[in-house]
Amino acid sequence: MQPTAHILLVDDEPELTTPLHRVLTHQGYGVSIANDGNQGWQMAQQGIYHLLILDWILPHVTGLDICRQLRDQGDRTPILLLTARDTLDDRVTGLDSGADDYLVKPFELQELLARVRALLRRQAPMSSERLTYRHLTLDEQNCLLYRSDTVISLSDKECQLLAYFLRHPRQLLTHRQICDHVWANSPEPPTSNALSAQIRLLRRKIDTHPHRSLIHTVYGRGYRFGGED
Repeated sequence: MQPTAHILLVDDEPELTTPLHRVLTHQGYGVSIANDGNQGWQMAQQGIYHLLILDWILPHVTGLDICRQLRDQGDRTPILLLTARDTLDDRVTGLDSGADDYLVKPFELQELLARVRALLRRQAPMSSERLTYRHLTLDEQNCLLYRSDTVISLSDKECQLLAYFLRHPRQLLTHRQICDHVWANSPEPPTSNALSAQIRLLRRKIDTHPHRSLIHTVYGRGYRFGGED
C-alpha cells in the first residue's frame, strides 16, 4: 500500500475549509488545516506534505509570503494558490512567487480536485525515494524496510511513522506533531497509549540491540529519532 498523500490546507474561512476537508478526505487524502498564516507557516515547516493549498490573503502572514519563504528555503513541495484576485498581473505575481498552480475563487470542487490530482502526479516520482539512516533503508512506496541484510514488511502506519522520523533525525517531535502527520486521515487521534504501542512495534523492527533504541522517548514531550553518528 502506498502512503496516503498528505495535504496542508491553509485558509481562514471555515465555510471553505469545512467542505474542502470533507471532499478531500473522501477522496482518500490526509488533510491538515491551518486557520491563519502564522499557523500555516509553522505547520509547513514542521510537517511532511505532498501538496500545500494556500489562500493568498490570510491573517498575520499571507499565503504568497509563505510560498516565497518556502521556495527561498529550497522547499519544492507543490503549491496551489487560492485567491479572489483574477487579473493577469495577479496571476503572474502568484506564479512568480513559486506557486505551481493558481485557482480563482469561487471555483467548482471538481476543478480543484482535478488540479490536486495533476499536482500530485507531477510529484509522484519522488514518492519512490528511499530514506536511509545508518543500517536502515526505507522503501516508502512499497512499505519495505531494509535492515542491514534483512527485508521487513511494515504496516501503513509503521511506514508513515518511520518515514516521518527519518526525515527529521535528531529533532524532538511532539506527540501532537506525530499524530497530526500519521493519523491526519483518522476520525479521532490516537490516545497516548496507542501511540506508545505503535512506537514499541516499530522499535522491534528497526532496532538491532534491545537496550539501544533509535527512537528515544523524551518524557512528557514526544520522541527523538537517532543520535550521535
